[in-house]
Amino acid sequence: MARTLAATRIDWVGVAFAVVLTIVIVFPLLVVGTWAFAEVWRFPALIPQQFGLRFWNQTLARADVWEALRTSLSLSVMVTFLSALICLPAAYAFARLKFPGRDILFFSFLVGHAFPKFGLLVAIAAIFLQLNLIGTFWGVVLIQLVGTLLFMIWIPVAAFQSVDRRMEEAARDVGAKPLRVFWSITLPQAGPTIAAAVLLSFVGTFYETEGAWLIGAPAVRTMPVLMISFINNQMVIQYGAVLSVILWVPSFVALLFARRVIGGGAFARGFGG
Repeated sequence: MARTLAATRIDWVGVAFAVVLTIVIVFPLLVVGTWAFAEVWRFPALIPQQFGLRFWNQTLARADVWEALRTSLSLSVMVTFLSALICLPAAYAFARLKFPGRDILFFSFLVGHAFPKFGLLVAIAAIFLQLNLIGTFWGVVLIQLVGTLLFMIWIPVAAFQSVDRRMEEAARDVGAKPLRVFWSITLPQAGPTIAAAVLLSFVGTFYETEGAWLIGAPAVRTMPVLMISFINNQMVIQYGAVLSVILWVPSFVALLFARRVIGGGAFARGFGG
């Protein structure tokens, strides 16, 4: 009987923590989502007096919204591609090779996240100004590459380190060439975790704001930068709320991809579990 009571005892601390966490995360999302579909919502009413899609039609009819969306998607694809092209070979070298200064260089990729980001961006902007990269697409690409280094170096390094070396050695023993071993043994095992790193880089680039605003403005405007301008310059809350809901779409798609393609076991293997 005592064991049954112990097993059914409610962890009120855990319940309270879950409730607080839900309120902190979910409540702001509900408020923004409600504003996106509210046509009339006057104080002190707890719910809007009128719902509709009028502000969706007005927002989506703007040419600058679609231009910002195309810019954000183009930047995200380009930055993710270049980051993978540059960082994945480096991650493999960090995971498998020994060379002078390896540890110092490896931990140097944390520097960009160890200090206030905006100060680092201002320093880089001063250099970009001399190189005529301010207000250009490629200037924003370069500044956003800085933010992907942590994802595209550290996570793939853990993935490559977790690969079963015995399978690689067995393949080499039967005559497989190094490239064949990599494509047939190493990459399939590390692939799901590398896919997670690529996904995080894409989504992080899509939502990146400070670098895009500091380096790209006013010629290059991404969706987050446009949303900020809507909020600052428009008295109508719904415009910013509609853009916020649109910005949720990449995260939702990313979660679906992660759920279907990247299993929990893959993450465990990738991080040495």
